[in-house]
Amino acid sequence: MTYAQLTRFMLPLMLTALVQELSGQFLNGGMARMPRATETLAAFGLAYGIASLLSGILTQARQLSLVLVEHDQGYRTVFRFAILAGLALSGVLALCALTPLGDWLIGDLHGVEPSLTDVVLLAFLWLIPYPFLRGMTRIYIGTLLRIRRSEIPAYGTTAGIGLSIITVFLLLPIDLVQRDPILLPVLATYAGVLTELAVVVWGHCRHVRFPAQNNAPALEMSYVLRFFWPLALIMAVQSGTRPLINIFVARAADGTEALAVLTIVYALGHIPYGWLNEVRNLPTAFREANDLARIRRFICGCGLFSFVWMAAIVWTPAADYLLQTWIGISPELVAHCLVPLSVFCGFPIVVSIRSYIHGIGLLEHRTQAMAPSAPSRVATVVLMLTALSGFDLHGATRATIALLSGHTVETIVVWWSIRRGGLRG
Repeated sequence: MTYAQLTRFMLPLMLTALVQELSGQFLNGGMARMPRATETLAAFGLAYGIASLLSGILTQARQLSLVLVEHDQGYRTVFRFAILAGLALSGVLALCALTPLGDWLIGDLHGVEPSLTDVVLLAFLWLIPYPFLRGMTRIYIGTLLRIRRSEIPAYGTTAGIGLSIITVFLLLPIDLVQRDPILLPVLATYAGVLTELAVVVWGHCRHVRFPAQNNAPALEMSYVLRFFWPLALIMAVQSGTRPLINIFVARAADGTEALAVLTIVYALGHIPYGWLNEVRNLPTAFREANDLARIRRFICGCGLFSFVWMAAIVWTPAADYLLQTWIGISPELVAHCLVPLSVFCGFPIVVSIRSYIHGIGLLEHRTQAMAPSAPSRVATVVLMLTALSGFDLHGATRATIALLSGHTVETIVVWWSIRRGGLRG
């Protein structure tokens, strides 16, 4: 195993994450140019936050294929698990869209005005299949990463994003979308999701072959559940942090404006560091080499590169250019975006450390040791949001400070939990 091999494995995943984040800016730019732009940004931010919370639970389903699948029987077990879990999570989103649960969640809990609540519920209705589709995509991505064909998921994501961006431009002048602007982000999202799924299914069918079970032990559904539930808890907390923060932000006096700012800041601030979450795949993908020290040094370099990249965007005139010219938001919203984006400069270091520790936990099948980090993140975010409520800070600034604090405490807790059992390397 060389640094060149690690780079070749990571580069497609990095480019995929980058293109994915950039597409979010095109989507935000499209919504910013629609009638009732602030309302649309806020409504889709709320709806997509909940949908991402549910689909995020299955984000680590690819680890099931990457880590657990050794033969054809194991793949079939993991595949059935993904189908059942995806349908269940889409069912939860359907309850939000079609029952009073949605009114309570958005109108009562978030304190959102009725007109905005109606738009969010409509977005829920459109997004019902989203968790299921994302879960299935992750399973196929895992099988491809197992054979180190990381370029195929990259092709899929890039193709999906390209079609999503084209969809934004095609839909902007259409009267139906002008009358009902929430259709723009929803239809563009589906264009990308379905294209990505089609590409990874093709790649799986063409390149992935699992051996027969032979004498290898069968993979039981109960073991899949024991391995997966800590990952699901962690991903639910990570995905749920944003909706949780939205509850606090939406109830403030500047709630709608702050939600619109966060929709932009989350997407733009995530660009330089979001791909660092992928480095958790390295210890398992290169387990035969048994050289964790080299992997650790490589990940440190990735974290430093990401930090420099983030600083170059946030602490230079590039931030004003991106916000005003590229995304096209008003000068007032730009002013409120700058401080939260500065806070995001702390994320690359924290996320790179956390991803390495997660990678060790996955390699050793010690996912239950990772579970305590999830409640620590939630508790920290809530405590910080409560403590900062007495300060004269914009809602988006309070939200990003709380989010970084939650990431930091989560990283400390997962390091301590894994280290108790002996951190390898």
